[in-house]
Amino acid sequence: MKSEISLLEEPLLEFGDGNELTDPHAGLSLFGPYDKNESGRPRAISYALVGASSGIAAFKKFVKMLNRPLLHEQLQGANPNMEVERLWPPFPGFGAAFDCELPDATRFEYAILDADIEANVNDLDQHKRVFKLVNLYLEKIKMIAERDENIKVVVCVEPDIVWKNCRPKSSIKQGGTGEKVSAREAAARRVYGDLFVQYDDQYDFSVDFRRQLKARVMECRIPVQLIRESTLAHPPLKERPLTPISDRAWNLATALYYKAGGRPWKLAGARDGVCYIGLTFRCSEDAKKDPKTACCAAQMFLDTGDGVVFRGEFGPWYSPDSKEFHLNHDVARNLLKGVIDTYRQQGGKALTEIFLHSRSGFDEEELRGYQDACPPDVKLVGVRVSHRNRGIRLFRDGEWCVQRGTLWVINRHRAYLWASGFKPDLLTYDGWNIPSPIEISILYGNADIKQVSRDILGLTKLNYNACKIGDALPVTVAFSDKVGEILISNPTIKQRLPQFRYYI
Repeated sequence: MKSEISLLEEPLLEFGDGNELTDPHAGLSLFGPYDKNESGRPRAISYALVGASSGIAAFKKFVKMLNRPLLHEQLQGANPNMEVERLWPPFPGFGAAFDCELPDATRFEYAILDADIEANVNDLDQHKRVFKLVNLYLEKIKMIAERDENIKVVVCVEPDIVWKNCRPKSSIKQGGTGEKVSAREAAARRVYGDLFVQYDDQYDFSVDFRRQLKARVMECRIPVQLIRESTLAHPPLKERPLTPISDRAWNLATALYYKAGGRPWKLAGARDGVCYIGLTFRCSEDAKKDPKTACCAAQMFLDTGDGVVFRGEFGPWYSPDSKEFHLNHDVARNLLKGVIDTYRQQGGKALTEIFLHSRSGFDEEELRGYQDACPPDVKLVGVRVSHRNRGIRLFRDGEWCVQRGTLWVINRHRAYLWASGFKPDLLTYDGWNIPSPIEISILYGNADIKQVSRDILGLTKLNYNACKIGDALPVTVAFSDKVGEILISNPTIKQRLPQFRYYI
């Protein structure tokens, strides 16, 4: 195969009554969600609300706006700027877009006292700080779960001070309380405890509020929608620029519908029995002690966007020399077998092809393990999907940058795909930087590089945590880190649910 540059067509999405369009904004506005005629889909979103009193009030105000049409601020007034209409499409209202009711208020409101947040948010012990704050939310969510009221999703409004102070690189510079604990001491307490002091299991969990809450709440078996309080502000706060109100409405509404059990859209013309598995690795929290120790996780995605998640084992999978992760035969086999078994338990169709997407390469031993886990009649293809593109850029004449869907095939095993770029549906480019390509390399199995690239472009459209024509990365890669952070950074979690809606 000779080197060539071509343009892939924008993949179509399927919406209500089998109608197909490329843009989810237009598809939902005109035809409703893909599952609108299915008996089991949500007709009304039953949700609970947890947060500080100010956060609860902000969400109640925002959800009232979700139930009416919303325009970009520049489309309002005497002299509307119509150039922004394609980039930021109007939101028609939740009921109009999803043929589903979103109540303005819920009787399941659980307020967290400001004093309880203030008592913990400045603790100098990072593990204790995050653990205690997650406990405040988890206690309320457990109460919701115990009521057995068929709540489909819990909306957790996160105060901005919690977002600021409860991430891995957060630090308390002034006004801290308690004792500061070094990473070395935290690791020692996690592994050995203390002969004289009884610690909570706070050192067993991630120091990221979002990751820890998502992991620990799985025991309640209710998906969580986490949203920063300032995201709900309208007009936006000066200290935090936000996208227009219509865009925030589209994103939150789509996420709520999906997490409540709905299917907003699916890929049109997807091949039956073909699934895509994103592999992710993460070094252990004690990486300084043993830099080779890492854990792996896998996520299987289908054309509907639904997926299953499975965590593998800890082991010496990381090589500091090559900076790549490789499993041994047994762990690779068990990882893929676990994903396939879970997929079957979820009622998936009979498999015909499995595509493994990894940022690392594959070595012979792990490939034998993956192959041994595959049923004999299922084709296995290993693909490296990464941004390691050696700084390659394409430029074209005219005002706009390279178009989304541009494919540069190097040979039958390698290609560069621009999933970001000028979008004809928008008549503009919705990014900030010069578009960079995804490097696609078929490292194992036989497959058409163009078909593999089409599939990957399609997978950029299955992000139900937002409402976009397409992301810069396929969902198999874009969410691999987030899923890995939740599963691997919280290794003691016993209840790990396989459905993808619990992780995003």
